[in-house]
Amino acid sequence: MPVATAKPAAAPAIRPFTIETPEADLEDLRARIEATRWPEKETVADQSQGPQLATMQKLARYWATDYDWRKVEAKLKALPNFITEIDGLDIHFIHVRSKHDNALPVIVTHGWPGSIIEQLKIVDPLVNPTAHGGKASDAFHVVIPSMPGYGYSGKPTATGWDPVRIARAWIVLMKRLGYTRFVAQGGDWGAVVVDMMGVQAPPELIGIHTNMPGAVPADIDKAAQSGAPAPSGLSADERLAYERLALVYAKGVGYAYQMGFRPQTLYGIADSPIGLAAYLLDHDARSLELISRAFAGQPTGLTRDDVLDNTTLFWLTNTAISSARLYWERVEAGGFAFFSVKGVSIPVAVSVFPDELYPAPRSWTERAYPKLIHYNKLDKGGHFAAWEQPQAFVEEVRTGFRSLR
Repeated sequence: MPVATAKPAAAPAIRPFTIETPEADLEDLRARIEATRWPEKETVADQSQGPQLATMQKLARYWATDYDWRKVEAKLKALPNFITEIDGLDIHFIHVRSKHDNALPVIVTHGWPGSIIEQLKIVDPLVNPTAHGGKASDAFHVVIPSMPGYGYSGKPTATGWDPVRIARAWIVLMKRLGYTRFVAQGGDWGAVVVDMMGVQAPPELIGIHTNMPGAVPADIDKAAQSGAPAPSGLSADERLAYERLALVYAKGVGYAYQMGFRPQTLYGIADSPIGLAAYLLDHDARSLELISRAFAGQPTGLTRDDVLDNTTLFWLTNTAISSARLYWERVEAGGFAFFSVKGVSIPVAVSVFPDELYPAPRSWTERAYPKLIHYNKLDKGGHFAAWEQPQAFVEEVRTGFRSLR
């Protein structure tokens, strides 16, 4: 006679997640850094060949001797961390609810070479505005997910996790958390994801904020990618944006092409901490200058610990390759249209930081987003705005969404 057995209880839809790093992993990291085989010095006096040897050796010395992962691990553990399965993949996220009545739920999405580390400085100011010079009426409930293949989220084992699918997953996540009215924010890949959320336009999503808008007209984008001279008839702001965009396509996104076409080739950055650090540092020229100053003892916006917190998270989670595949997914989905108009029809707030890959002109932005509710050009800050200029970033998010409350 078969024995009756109780069915196991179904796993809860949302499970608490605890971050625990074995000391052996940190000892292995330090040993690998100290065993680095260095190349010779670059043959130029600037960073046009990539992160300079002197910068990387300073980074290595600090990383192997004085850097303390446990400090940022404690910050992460102090926040409520969770895991939930969406579309067959475990998604990790931070979820901090505000004590203030009528707080507006916001989901904030990082990019590459970023992670949830980028957003740590903005959590409390958004959740507890009255403790940071704001008003209770500006409070947010904050959700910060790790993108698929990044950080503590699961690593896709099959193709298909492109920005469109991630956008759908984020909508599922917010609804699963019980939010029937929410907004979304993103930069870098996060900007593409929130644009896709805006295209999908579920009734619960009442607006998005982006600090890397998809606002470049198709003909302008095509010309910039081809390296053609700036089209005639551009305003001064449009011409500057075009020139910066053309430079990005010509010399600034080599990593995107590499990861877009052959991500699995990058075994070296999964095996060498210094290889990984150099690859993550070399995102764009202005950010590299900022980071290099930090390791030269002149921090302006990002500290050495900021940079290594993010790099160490990539290392400990072994996500160099899994995160790279997002670029491959984008190629498979039709190309490198990072900055192009996507067709967002819901309300949009845009913040333009001067050292972003391209400074979006108001003219392009108004055409790209017919329901533009906020546009502001800031006087300081770059690609990693939430990380580098958290106070200004928080104020932009508060102001940008205020009319939707």
